[in-house]
Amino acid sequence: MAKKKDGKKGKDGKDGKDGKDGKKKDLEAFAPADLAVGLTQAARSLRTVLSRSLAESGLYAGQDGVILALAAQDGLTAGQLAAHLGVKAPTMTRTIGRMEAQGFVMRSEDGEDGRLTKVFLTESGRASVTRIEQSVAACGELALRDFSGKEIRTLMRLLRAVDNNLHSPE
Repeated sequence: MAKKKDGKKGKDGKDGKDGKDGKKKDLEAFAPADLAVGLTQAARSLRTVLSRSLAESGLYAGQDGVILALAAQDGLTAGQLAAHLGVKAPTMTRTIGRMEAQGFVMRSEDGEDGRLTKVFLTESGRASVTRIEQSVAACGELALRDFSGKEIRTLMRLLRAVDNNLHSPE
């Protein structure tokens, strides 16, 4: 355990000064890079657990997002799906091809604009929506185990604030 400047450990066992409310007032031990590392690791862990759960349904990482996007609005183009999910168009095209071979989606030319190909869920794809939602919920419950309702609300508020900060112009 790290020691404070006076040689004593704080309530959390780390450097820093603890106020009356137990909150760390000395943030010198915090490096901004710690945020990126912590968020990235938590996201990877969450994604790994979710991917294992979805694999039982025959889905690979990232395919759940495609299915949920199409469940919300069927008949999107590969470009629209790529933009919605934050991936590059060639990646989405490969994903759609794989999902089509698995029977989750089908491609069809747009009736109004023959240059466009739209992606639609098949019956198998629609049937997987419930399994995906259940897996996402179970994964979320596992990740938030032992958190109070107040802590969960605070975490969600803080994550939205981080996301907003990263999307706003500097």
